[in-house]
Amino acid sequence: MIVKPIKTEVFQECENLFSFIVKHIKSIPEKSILVITSKVVALSEGRTVVAKDERAKEKIIRKESDFAVPTKFVWLTLKDGMLMASAGIDESNANGKLILLPRDSYKTADEIRKKLKKYFGVKKIGIIITDSRTAPLRAGVTAVALGYAGFSGIKDYRGKPDIFGRKFHFSRVNVADSLATSAVFVMGEGNEQYPLAIIEDIEEASVKFREKVSRKEVIIGIEDDMYKPFFTQWRKS
Repeated sequence: MIVKPIKTEVFQECENLFSFIVKHIKSIPEKSILVITSKVVALSEGRTVVAKDERAKEKIIRKESDFAVPTKFVWLTLKDGMLMASAGIDESNANGKLILLPRDSYKTADEIRKKLKKYFGVKKIGIIITDSRTAPLRAGVTAVALGYAGFSGIKDYRGKPDIFGRKFHFSRVNVADSLATSAVFVMGEGNEQYPLAIIEDIEEASVKFREKVSRKEVIIGIEDDMYKPFFTQWRKS
């Protein structure tokens, strides 16, 4: 698998996203995946606000969240079935504004995929819209797929044998987030100006390309989340 970051000029608020993509990508190979940072998607939708002070910022975070809890450094929030800092609101490289998350990353990913298929004459391609995330008790950020299209986001090993014939009962691989992390690693988090990347030479055993995806396949309800008992007991101790 090869991940190629794509250098661009600075994306402007309300700029046409598809035009921006095809300006910087002259071809896209069959069975490859285009990765787009959520920031340029949000900017294309005009998803920016100005907060005059911390109180105004707090109101915006609460409005954008399904649930919000203040912590030492940020607001820990639940949004779109994911835990994240401050409802995913980004202040970096925002020129004084707050950039919100895209309205519907799954819908946008599918729309871009259909347009690119027609534009480049390809049959099987994927799209990932990424965002940075932290993991509990781990320093630094990795990435998640806020939305994706064109491939299955989960590789399911349940019921299949391991190398000694023992069947898996729980194991699944999050394909979408794994690919998002590989791309964001080379795209960078600072002033690199790599808002796009292409993942090529993907082994067919690793990614299953498909026309429709379920946005719920990578989501686990809190009652089934393996970490819930630990954090509940730790808080009480």
